[in-house]
Amino acid sequence: MKNKFQFQNVLTVSIAHLMHDIYSSFLAPILPLLIDKLGITVFLAGLLDVVRKIPALTNPFIGLIADKICVRYFIILAPAITSIAMSLLGLAPHYVVVVILVFIAGISSALFHVPAPVMIKHVSYDKLGKGMSFYMLGGELARTLGPLMILGAISLWGLAGTYRLIPFGLIASIILFIRLRKIEIRKDFAKEKETGVRKTFRKLIPFFLIIAGFTFFRSAMKAALTIYLPTYLTAQGSSLWTAGASLSILQFAGAGGTFVSGIISDKIGRRNSLLIIAIVNPVLMWLFISVHGIFTIPVLIITGFFLFGSGPVLLALVHDLDSKHMSFINGVYMTINFILSSIMIMLVGIFSDKIGLELTYKISAFVAIGSIPFVLLLQNKKNKKSLKKLY
Repeated sequence: MKNKFQFQNVLTVSIAHLMHDIYSSFLAPILPLLIDKLGITVFLAGLLDVVRKIPALTNPFIGLIADKICVRYFIILAPAITSIAMSLLGLAPHYVVVVILVFIAGISSALFHVPAPVMIKHVSYDKLGKGMSFYMLGGELARTLGPLMILGAISLWGLAGTYRLIPFGLIASIILFIRLRKIEIRKDFAKEKETGVRKTFRKLIPFFLIIAGFTFFRSAMKAALTIYLPTYLTAQGSSLWTAGASLSILQFAGAGGTFVSGIISDKIGRRNSLLIIAIVNPVLMWLFISVHGIFTIPVLIITGFFLFGSGPVLLALVHDLDSKHMSFINGVYMTINFILSSIMIMLVGIFSDKIGLELTYKISAFVAIGSIPFVLLLQNKKNKKSLKKLY
Protein backbone atom coordinates (compact mmCIF):
# COMPACT_ATOMS: atom_id res chain seq x y z
CA MET A 1 0.00 0.00 0.00
CA LYS A 2 2.86 2.42 0.74
CA ASN A 3 3.98 2.40 -2.88
CA LYS A 4 0.55 3.22 -4.29
CA PHE A 5 -1.81 6.17 -4.33
CA GLN A 6 -3.89 5.55 -1.20
CA PHE A 7 -7.20 7.04 -2.26
CA GLN A 8 -9.06 6.39 1.00
CA ASN A 9 -6.40 8.06 3.16
CA VAL A 10 -6.01 10.97 0.72
CA LEU A 11 -9.78 11.45 0.87
CA THR A 12 -9.78 11.35 4.68
CA VAL A 13 -7.16 14.10 5.02
CA SER A 14 -8.91 16.13 2.31
CA ILE A 15 -12.23 15.91 4.17
CA ALA A 16 -10.39 17.02 7.31
CA HIS A 17 -9.27 20.07 5.32
CA LEU A 18 -12.87 20.66 4.26
CA MET A 19 -14.21 20.43 7.80
CA HIS A 20 -11.61 22.82 9.22
CA ASP A 21 -11.66 25.47 6.52
CA ILE A 22 -15.44 25.82 6.46
CA TYR A 23 -15.13 27.68 9.76
CA SER A 24 -11.99 29.57 8.69
CA SER A 25 -13.97 31.04 5.79
CA PHE A 26 -16.56 32.75 8.00
CA LEU A 27 -14.65 36.03 8.27
CA ALA A 28 -14.86 37.52 4.76
CA PRO A 29 -18.67 37.21 4.32
CA ILE A 30 -19.43 38.94 7.64
CA LEU A 31 -16.88 41.75 7.31
CA PRO A 32 -19.56 44.21 6.07
CA LEU A 33 -21.65 43.37 9.16
CA LEU A 34 -18.69 43.72 11.51
CA ILE A 35 -17.80 47.07 9.93
CA ASP A 36 -21.34 48.33 10.64
CA LYS A 37 -21.62 46.80 14.11
CA LEU A 38 -18.22 47.87 15.42
CA GLY A 39 -17.87 51.11 13.43
CA ILE A 40 -14.47 50.20 12.00
CA THR A 41 -12.72 51.12 8.74
CA VAL A 42 -12.06 48.80 5.80
CA PHE A 43 -8.39 48.72 6.86
CA LEU A 44 -9.24 47.54 10.40
CA ALA A 45 -11.61 44.95 8.97
CA GLY A 46 -8.90 43.62 6.66
CA LEU A 47 -6.45 43.68 9.56
CA LEU A 48 -8.51 40.93 11.20
CA ASP A 49 -7.39 38.49 8.52
CA VAL A 50 -3.80 39.60 9.09
CA VAL A 51 -4.20 38.88 12.82
CA ARG A 52 -5.57 35.46 11.91
CA LYS A 53 -2.39 34.82 9.93
CA ILE A 54 0.12 36.03 12.56
CA PRO A 55 0.46 32.53 14.11
CA ALA A 56 1.84 31.45 10.72
CA LEU A 57 5.13 32.98 11.89
CA THR A 58 5.49 29.88 14.06
CA ASN A 59 4.94 27.46 11.16
CA PRO A 60 8.62 26.41 10.83
CA PHE A 61 8.74 25.64 14.57
CA ILE A 62 5.49 23.71 14.36
CA GLY A 63 7.07 21.88 11.43
CA LEU A 64 10.11 20.93 13.52
CA ILE A 65 7.83 19.53 16.22
CA ALA A 66 5.66 17.74 13.66
CA ASP A 67 8.73 16.02 12.18
CA LYS A 68 9.43 14.42 15.56
CA ILE A 69 6.02 13.57 17.04
CA CYS A 70 2.69 12.13 16.00
CA VAL A 71 1.02 14.94 14.04
CA ARG A 72 -2.43 13.55 13.48
CA TYR A 73 -3.75 15.01 16.75
CA PHE A 74 -2.98 18.51 15.47
CA ILE A 75 -5.29 17.80 12.55
CA ILE A 76 -7.96 16.14 14.71
CA LEU A 77 -8.28 18.98 17.24
CA ALA A 78 -8.11 21.89 14.80
CA PRO A 79 -11.76 21.84 13.56
CA ALA A 80 -13.07 21.95 17.14
CA ILE A 81 -10.88 24.90 18.15
CA THR A 82 -11.50 26.86 14.95
CA SER A 83 -15.27 26.28 15.07
CA ILE A 84 -15.50 27.68 18.60
CA ALA A 85 -13.44 30.79 17.82
CA MET A 86 -15.06 31.66 14.49
CA SER A 87 -18.63 30.90 15.56
CA LEU A 88 -18.33 33.33 18.46
CA LEU A 89 -17.46 36.31 16.22
CA GLY A 90 -21.10 37.39 16.06
CA LEU A 91 -21.28 37.69 19.85
CA ALA A 92 -18.10 39.77 20.17
CA PRO A 93 -19.02 43.13 21.76
CA HIS A 94 -15.77 44.90 20.87
CA TYR A 95 -13.11 44.93 18.16
CA VAL A 96 -10.49 43.66 20.63
CA VAL A 97 -12.57 40.55 21.34
CA VAL A 98 -12.85 39.87 17.60
CA VAL A 99 -9.05 40.20 17.32
CA ILE A 100 -8.55 37.63 20.11
CA LEU A 101 -10.98 35.17 18.54
CA VAL A 102 -9.44 35.34 15.06
CA PHE A 103 -5.96 35.00 16.60
CA ILE A 104 -7.01 31.77 18.34
CA ALA A 105 -8.44 30.53 15.04
CA GLY A 106 -5.10 31.38 13.43
CA ILE A 107 -3.20 29.24 15.93
CA SER A 108 -5.53 26.33 15.22
CA SER A 109 -5.15 26.85 11.47
CA ALA A 110 -1.35 26.77 11.73
CA LEU A 111 -1.46 23.52 13.71
CA PHE A 112 -3.58 21.99 10.95
CA HIS A 113 -2.03 23.28 7.74
CA VAL A 114 1.64 22.54 8.48
CA PRO A 115 1.44 18.74 8.92
CA ALA A 116 -1.58 18.00 6.69
CA PRO A 117 0.22 18.33 3.29
CA VAL A 118 3.01 16.10 4.62
CA MET A 119 0.42 13.44 5.34
CA ILE A 120 -0.87 13.87 1.79
CA LYS A 121 2.64 13.39 0.41
CA HIS A 122 2.99 10.21 2.45
CA VAL A 123 -0.21 8.65 1.11
CA SER A 124 0.03 9.95 -2.50
CA TYR A 125 3.36 8.29 -3.43
CA ASP A 126 4.18 9.06 -7.11
CA LYS A 127 0.95 11.00 -7.81
CA LEU A 128 1.73 13.97 -5.61
CA GLY A 129 -0.01 16.53 -7.84
CA LYS A 130 -3.17 14.44 -7.76
CA GLY A 131 -2.96 14.10 -3.98
CA MET A 132 -2.49 17.83 -3.52
CA SER A 133 -5.43 18.46 -5.85
CA PHE A 134 -7.72 16.42 -3.60
CA TYR A 135 -6.32 18.17 -0.51
CA MET A 136 -6.73 21.67 -1.94
CA LEU A 137 -10.17 20.75 -3.31
CA GLY A 138 -11.28 20.19 0.28
CA GLY A 139 -10.09 23.67 1.22
CA GLU A 140 -11.70 25.41 -1.73
CA LEU A 141 -15.02 23.60 -1.29
CA ALA A 142 -14.92 24.75 2.32
CA ARG A 143 -14.55 28.35 1.18
CA THR A 144 -17.54 27.75 -1.09
CA LEU A 145 -19.72 26.26 1.63
CA GLY A 146 -18.48 28.45 4.48
CA PRO A 147 -19.99 31.75 3.29
CA LEU A 148 -23.33 30.03 2.61
CA MET A 149 -23.24 28.36 6.02
CA ILE A 150 -22.50 31.53 8.00
CA LEU A 151 -24.95 33.68 6.03
CA GLY A 152 -27.62 31.00 6.44
CA ALA A 153 -26.98 30.98 10.19
CA ILE A 154 -27.26 34.78 10.30
CA SER A 155 -30.58 34.63 8.41
CA LEU A 156 -31.93 32.11 10.92
CA TRP A 157 -30.52 33.38 14.21
CA GLY A 158 -29.00 36.79 13.51
CA LEU A 159 -25.32 37.72 13.80
CA ALA A 160 -25.33 37.04 17.55
CA GLY A 161 -26.70 33.52 17.03
CA THR A 162 -23.84 32.06 15.00
CA TYR A 163 -22.49 30.33 18.13
CA ARG A 164 -25.05 27.61 17.38
CA LEU A 165 -22.67 26.32 14.68
CA ILE A 166 -20.08 25.20 17.27
CA PRO A 167 -21.41 21.62 17.75
CA PHE A 168 -20.76 20.78 14.09
CA GLY A 169 -17.05 21.52 14.57
CA LEU A 170 -16.91 19.37 17.70
CA ILE A 171 -18.57 16.48 15.88
CA ALA A 172 -16.09 16.92 13.02
CA SER A 173 -13.14 16.45 15.40
CA ILE A 174 -14.70 13.30 16.84
CA ILE A 175 -15.17 11.87 13.34
CA LEU A 176 -11.59 12.77 12.42
CA PHE A 177 -10.29 11.01 15.54
CA ILE A 178 -12.03 7.83 14.40
CA ARG A 179 -10.81 8.14 10.82
CA LEU A 180 -7.26 9.47 11.27
CA ARG A 181 -6.01 7.58 14.30
CA LYS A 182 -4.36 4.91 12.10
CA ILE A 183 -2.47 7.24 9.74
CA GLU A 184 1.16 7.70 10.81
CA ILE A 185 4.02 9.34 8.92
CA ARG A 186 6.78 9.76 11.48
CA LYS A 187 8.01 6.17 11.45
CA ASP A 188 8.77 6.13 7.74
CA PHE A 189 11.37 8.86 8.21
CA ALA A 190 13.04 7.25 11.21
CA LYS A 191 15.64 5.31 9.22
CA GLU A 192 16.67 8.23 7.00
CA LYS A 193 20.08 9.83 7.43
CA GLU A 194 19.89 12.86 9.70
CA THR A 195 20.36 16.15 7.84
CA GLY A 196 20.69 19.44 9.69
CA VAL A 197 17.73 21.79 9.50
CA ARG A 198 20.01 24.79 9.00
CA LYS A 199 21.84 23.11 6.13
CA THR A 200 18.54 22.14 4.51
CA PHE A 201 17.20 25.68 4.86
CA ARG A 202 20.34 27.34 3.47
CA LYS A 203 20.28 25.22 0.33
CA LEU A 204 16.61 25.99 -0.19
CA ILE A 205 16.91 29.78 0.11
CA PRO A 206 17.03 30.40 -3.70
CA PHE A 207 13.98 28.17 -4.15
CA PHE A 208 12.05 29.96 -1.40
CA LEU A 209 12.95 33.38 -2.84
CA ILE A 210 11.40 32.39 -6.16
CA ILE A 211 8.26 31.10 -4.43
CA ALA A 212 8.12 34.30 -2.36
CA GLY A 213 8.36 36.50 -5.46
CA PHE A 214 5.60 34.58 -7.23
CA THR A 215 3.37 34.70 -4.15
CA PHE A 216 4.00 38.39 -3.39
CA PHE A 217 2.94 39.73 -6.77
CA ARG A 218 -0.22 37.60 -6.83
CA SER A 219 -1.25 38.30 -3.24
CA ALA A 220 -2.86 41.70 -3.85
CA MET A 221 -5.08 40.24 -6.55
CA LYS A 222 -6.02 37.26 -4.39
CA ALA A 223 -6.76 39.43 -1.35
CA ALA A 224 -8.92 41.76 -3.42
CA LEU A 225 -10.92 38.88 -4.91
CA THR A 226 -11.43 36.96 -1.66
CA ILE A 227 -11.24 38.96 1.59
CA TYR A 228 -12.55 42.18 0.06
CA LEU A 229 -14.94 40.80 -2.58
CA PRO A 230 -18.13 41.06 -0.46
CA THR A 231 -17.10 44.56 0.65
CA TYR A 232 -16.35 45.56 -2.96
CA LEU A 233 -19.68 44.25 -4.27
CA THR A 234 -21.77 45.79 -1.49
CA ALA A 235 -20.04 49.11 -2.20
CA GLN A 236 -21.10 48.65 -5.84
CA GLY A 237 -24.72 48.34 -4.72
CA SER A 238 -25.13 44.56 -4.31
CA SER A 239 -26.96 43.07 -1.34
CA LEU A 240 -25.07 41.16 1.35
CA TRP A 241 -26.55 37.90 0.08
CA THR A 242 -25.53 38.65 -3.52
CA ALA A 243 -22.02 39.54 -2.36
CA GLY A 244 -21.76 36.38 -0.25
CA ALA A 245 -23.11 34.23 -3.07
CA SER A 246 -20.58 35.78 -5.47
CA LEU A 247 -17.78 34.81 -3.09
CA SER A 248 -19.14 31.26 -2.99
CA ILE A 249 -19.28 31.17 -6.80
CA LEU A 250 -15.67 32.33 -6.97
CA GLN A 251 -14.60 29.73 -4.42
CA PHE A 252 -16.59 26.95 -6.09
CA ALA A 253 -14.96 27.72 -9.43
CA GLY A 254 -11.65 27.81 -7.58
CA ALA A 255 -12.35 24.32 -6.26
CA GLY A 256 -12.59 23.11 -9.86
CA GLY A 257 -9.36 24.85 -10.80
CA THR A 258 -7.66 23.48 -7.71
CA PHE A 259 -8.66 19.91 -8.52
CA VAL A 260 -7.65 20.07 -12.19
CA SER A 261 -4.40 22.04 -11.91
CA GLY A 262 -2.54 19.63 -9.65
CA ILE A 263 -3.39 16.66 -11.84
CA ILE A 264 -2.38 18.55 -14.99
CA SER A 265 0.90 19.60 -13.37
CA ASP A 266 1.79 15.91 -13.01
CA LYS A 267 1.59 15.70 -16.80
CA ILE A 268 2.89 19.03 -18.19
CA GLY A 269 5.12 20.07 -15.29
CA ARG A 270 4.77 22.47 -12.37
CA ARG A 271 6.43 25.43 -14.11
CA ASN A 272 4.31 25.22 -17.25
CA SER A 273 1.15 25.06 -15.14
CA LEU A 274 2.14 28.08 -13.06
CA LEU A 275 3.12 30.06 -16.17
CA ILE A 276 -0.32 29.60 -17.72
CA ILE A 277 -2.00 30.65 -14.47
CA ALA A 278 0.28 33.69 -14.01
CA ILE A 279 -0.46 35.00 -17.52
CA VAL A 280 -4.21 34.41 -17.55
CA ASN A 281 -5.18 35.69 -14.07
CA PRO A 282 -4.42 39.43 -14.44
CA VAL A 283 -6.35 39.53 -17.72
CA LEU A 284 -9.37 37.88 -16.11
CA MET A 285 -9.35 40.18 -13.09
CA TRP A 286 -9.28 43.26 -15.31
CA LEU A 287 -12.20 41.79 -17.25
CA PHE A 288 -14.11 41.23 -13.99
CA ILE A 289 -13.65 44.90 -13.07
CA SER A 290 -14.85 46.00 -16.49
CA VAL A 291 -18.07 43.95 -16.82
CA HIS A 292 -21.35 44.55 -14.99
CA GLY A 293 -24.65 42.82 -14.38
CA ILE A 294 -25.22 39.23 -15.41
CA PHE A 295 -21.90 39.05 -17.28
CA THR A 296 -20.09 39.28 -13.94
CA ILE A 297 -20.97 35.68 -13.06
CA PRO A 298 -19.26 33.81 -15.96
CA VAL A 299 -16.19 36.05 -15.64
CA LEU A 300 -16.10 35.39 -11.89
CA ILE A 301 -16.28 31.63 -12.54
CA ILE A 302 -13.36 31.63 -14.98
CA THR A 303 -11.37 33.97 -12.73
CA GLY A 304 -11.85 31.70 -9.73
CA PHE A 305 -10.85 28.65 -11.76
CA PHE A 306 -7.41 30.12 -12.46
CA LEU A 307 -6.99 32.15 -9.27
CA PHE A 308 -6.83 29.13 -6.99
CA GLY A 309 -5.16 26.80 -9.48
CA SER A 310 -1.69 27.73 -8.29
CA GLY A 311 -2.30 26.32 -4.79
CA PRO A 312 -1.87 22.57 -5.37
CA VAL A 313 0.87 23.16 -7.95
CA LEU A 314 2.95 25.16 -5.47
CA LEU A 315 2.36 22.60 -2.72
CA ALA A 316 3.37 19.78 -5.07
CA LEU A 317 6.44 21.78 -6.09
CA VAL A 318 7.46 22.16 -2.44
CA HIS A 319 6.83 18.50 -1.67
CA ASP A 320 8.71 17.35 -4.76
CA LEU A 321 11.73 18.01 -2.57
CA ASP A 322 12.91 14.89 -0.77
CA SER A 323 13.87 15.66 2.83
CA LYS A 324 13.54 14.28 6.34
CA HIS A 325 12.33 17.73 7.38
CA MET A 326 9.27 18.01 5.15
CA SER A 327 7.04 19.44 7.89
CA PHE A 328 9.68 22.11 8.53
CA ILE A 329 9.99 22.88 4.80
CA ASN A 330 6.20 23.03 4.47
CA GLY A 331 6.14 25.29 7.53
CA VAL A 332 8.61 27.69 5.91
CA TYR A 333 6.53 27.73 2.73
CA MET A 334 3.31 28.38 4.68
CA THR A 335 5.03 31.17 6.64
CA ILE A 336 6.19 32.88 3.45
CA ASN A 337 2.74 32.53 1.96
CA PHE A 338 0.93 33.87 5.01
CA ILE A 339 3.32 36.77 5.70
CA LEU A 340 3.27 38.06 2.14
CA SER A 341 -0.48 37.66 1.78
CA SER A 342 -0.97 39.47 5.12
CA ILE A 343 1.15 42.38 3.95
CA MET A 344 -0.89 42.64 0.77
CA ILE A 345 -4.19 42.42 2.66
CA MET A 346 -3.13 45.43 4.73
CA LEU A 347 -1.94 47.33 1.66
CA VAL A 348 -5.18 46.61 -0.22
CA GLY A 349 -7.13 47.81 2.83
CA ILE A 350 -5.07 51.01 3.12
CA PHE A 351 -5.36 51.79 -0.59
CA SER A 352 -9.08 51.01 -0.52
CA ASP A 353 -9.63 53.58 2.23
CA LYS A 354 -7.49 56.16 0.39
CA ILE A 355 -8.34 55.75 -3.31
CA GLY A 356 -11.36 53.42 -3.34
CA LEU A 357 -11.79 49.71 -3.94
CA GLU A 358 -12.30 49.90 -7.71
CA LEU A 359 -8.98 51.62 -8.42
CA THR A 360 -7.28 49.32 -5.92
CA TYR A 361 -8.64 46.33 -7.84
CA LYS A 362 -7.15 47.69 -11.07
CA ILE A 363 -3.75 48.22 -9.46
CA SER A 364 -3.86 44.68 -8.02
CA ALA A 365 -4.46 43.21 -11.48
CA PHE A 366 -1.49 45.13 -12.88
CA VAL A 367 0.82 44.13 -10.00
CA ALA A 368 0.00 40.43 -10.57
CA ILE A 369 1.89 40.53 -13.88
CA GLY A 370 5.10 40.68 -11.81
CA SER A 371 4.70 37.00 -10.88
CA ILE A 372 5.52 35.82 -14.42
CA PRO A 373 9.35 36.33 -14.29
CA PHE A 374 9.55 34.29 -11.09
CA VAL A 375 7.84 31.33 -12.76
CA LEU A 376 10.52 31.40 -15.46
CA LEU A 377 13.21 31.07 -12.78
CA LEU A 378 11.81 27.77 -11.51
CA GLN A 379 13.69 24.53 -12.09
CA ASN A 380 12.91 22.61 -15.26
CA LYS A 381 11.58 19.10 -14.91
CA LYS A 382 14.85 17.83 -16.42
CA ASN A 383 17.09 19.16 -13.66
CA LYS A 384 14.63 18.72 -10.79
CA LYS A 385 16.37 15.46 -9.82
CA SER A 386 19.64 17.29 -9.26
CA LEU A 387 17.83 19.63 -6.85
CA LYS A 388 16.31 16.73 -4.95
CA LYS A 389 19.72 15.09 -4.46
CA LEU A 390 20.82 18.04 -2.32
CA TYR A 391 18.39 17.03 0.37
